Amino acid sequence: MHIATASSEETFAFAKKYSSRLRGGEIIGLVGDLGAGKTVFTKGLASGLGVRKTVSSPTFVLMKIYPARKKPSVIKYLCHIDAYRLKRARELLSIGAEEYFSRADTVTVIEWADRIKKILPEKTKYVKISHINDKNSDKKRLIKYV
Repeated sequence: MHIATASSEETFAFAKKYSSRLRGGEIIGLVGDLGAGKTVFTKGLASGLGVRKTVSSPTFVLMKIYPARKKPSVIKYLCHIDAYRLKRARELLSIGAEEYFSRADTVTVIEWADRIKKILPEKTKYVKISHINDKNSDKKRLIKYV
């Protein structure tokens, strides 16, 4: 599946709508260049799941857990991970991230998932976000489900 978005707002809106497909227990690996829209996508998912706190990339803390409040839903948490600064994939396991990979009440979103692919479960769904070369806009993105 492919979708093109023309702005950050469209990327956010698409991810918010996509969140309605989530049932809990999903692991979503986001892949894309710096500035491609991974955090915007995560913010849209969070909004759709009823997260009320401001979502920001956990670049320095590596992982943030947000309560999800959308009713009715078995999803109680959004686990947001940023693997950008990791030197080794195993570092993520040392902070307890693996605990969230198997929780049915949690959706886990991982930015820079390609850097830690070897430790992610087989059930991980990958979303690739890339810029579309368009001289009229530097905000256009192509979102692919791999």
